[in-house]
Amino acid sequence: MKARRLHPRSVLVVAGACFVALAATAMLVGAMPADTALREAILRMASPRVLNAMRVVNRAGDWRALAPGLVVLFLVFAEARRQWWVWSALMVSAPIMEWTLKHIVARSRPEDLSFGFPSGHSTAAAAFYGAVIFLADSLPPRLCRAVRVLAVLMMVLVGLARVMLRAHWPSDVLGGIALGLALAAIAGLIASRPPARAAENVTA
Repeated sequence: MKARRLHPRSVLVVAGACFVALAATAMLVGAMPADTALREAILRMASPRVLNAMRVVNRAGDWRALAPGLVVLFLVFAEARRQWWVWSALMVSAPIMEWTLKHIVARSRPEDLSFGFPSGHSTAAAAFYGAVIFLADSLPPRLCRAVRVLAVLMMVLVGLARVMLRAHWPSDVLGGIALGLALAAIAGLIASRPPARAAENVTA
């Protein structure tokens, strides 16, 4: 059975709406009781062994891992190579957008006064693994589904790591994932547009 094709426009609408709702709540309310309760539940799972594993997972949202990861995307996916500038621009724009929005929302992290919404690691991870999800359309169906599941798992794990390492509120992470997926969806929309010459031939 063929893997279901994801429509970037649908992802953009859902992720964008989630981000706007989370950002508005962060600006107007700050940390909600649900944030505190969920954070405490996650921190209770933070045994020394789990924390060591989370420190490794945390690197999957760092540019030092994602920059070579982008090169791997170009090697694996012909579509990424053909429109390398789209996916490169995605990974450059993600930290710029995250930094800008941090200063607009201006909500402090749980344990220091620096701004935390949205999470930078979660934004970058969701942008990268969101790109993987869209590019996986070109893979055989079974492999496509496996790659997508792994990509979603990596986003979730990076988010858990950021909370467990006491860097963010859970809603910082959710906001970062929503922002990163929205940016990946925009890149997917641009990449899915037919070339100008092909479009001219259709309308001729």
